[in-house]
Amino acid sequence: MFFTPRYLKEGRELLHGARKMYAYKRDLLSPHDLETAEAAIAELEEALRKRDRKAVEEASEQVNTFFGKRFPTPAHADWAENTEVFLVAIIIALGIRSFYLQPFTIPTGSMQPTLNGIRVFEMTAPVPNLAVRGLEWAWYGRSYFDIVPKVDDVVEGMEEVTRFWFFHYTRVVGARESFLIPAPASGLVGAFRLQPGARLQAGHPLRGYADTGDHVFVNKMAYNFRSPSRGEVFVFSTNGIMTDENRRNPGGPSQYYIKRLAGLPGDELRIDPPRLFVNGSEAKEYGFRRVMSGSPYAVGGYRGYANGPLFLTAPDAPYKVPDNRYMALGDNSYNSSDSRYWGTVPQDNLMGCALFVYWPFSPHWGLIK
Repeated sequence: MFFTPRYLKEGRELLHGARKMYAYKRDLLSPHDLETAEAAIAELEEALRKRDRKAVEEASEQVNTFFGKRFPTPAHADWAENTEVFLVAIIIALGIRSFYLQPFTIPTGSMQPTLNGIRVFEMTAPVPNLAVRGLEWAWYGRSYFDIVPKVDDVVEGMEEVTRFWFFHYTRVVGARESFLIPAPASGLVGAFRLQPGARLQAGHPLRGYADTGDHVFVNKMAYNFRSPSRGEVFVFSTNGIMTDENRRNPGGPSQYYIKRLAGLPGDELRIDPPRLFVNGSEAKEYGFRRVMSGSPYAVGGYRGYANGPLFLTAPDAPYKVPDNRYMALGDNSYNSSDSRYWGTVPQDNLMGCALFVYWPFSPHWGLIK
């Protein structure tokens, strides 16, 4: 094939295209044109079979002339073809998103150490140069900031805003000036104690970076072919569940949560900190064992009676999961709003199981356990 003469390669490509055009457009041709097209294609086939260069070139010219006159290339054909390819790609992507794989971003730290939410860190070293910042954003989803107040001030308010549907900031409003920081308000509170009433000093920088939450693919087809499995990470809608968001905004849009599926319908659960028991035995699945061991944290395990939960409140207070409902627990048990506080998840709320961390390229990248 590598040593095939160019005239043969081009002739064969033309023959292939002519056959396709003839098959697609033959209903538009008159009987006379059908005969002419068939004769031109047959002549090109014979010339290629004999490897006669002159005959191939003459037959190719006849084929080009015939089909060029009957079916001229429309103006801006390249643009039309590229647009069609682009639209088809969008349709395929939307179809995959709707029925197979749904991208999902982890917003909070309730699933650490399995999955990271958005994290904010203070730093004292200078912010890296633009090239390093670009590379780290592409690889880690890391956004640096270096805000230097011009005057002494007091924070009066903080508002999270979104630019261009993708970039998330917190607008810090002071009595005398305001500024945007590319980080969530909760992260700024934790890293800088930046909240209403906090004092800002002129020339004293707010310097640090925010790492984006893990971006995962959720397998939306899985539960159409199998039942949910205890121990897997799953995503569900909070529609009809009395989460904090739903209490603050009754009738508002539901959120999507990601947790570990701790209890199936009919399971009996209890927590004897730091251990989780399912149907009388200590949970053995990998995710539960890691939480109970506290790894990689010094303090870990399941906690049943912190900050006023409603369920699994004491070692001698088991809870049986009702039919068609599921118990959801966060791996970061000490800092997770989950089924201990707002109850079980209805089966109709299930979206699918978390499958893969596709970005950023951190140690979490890959299949989710």
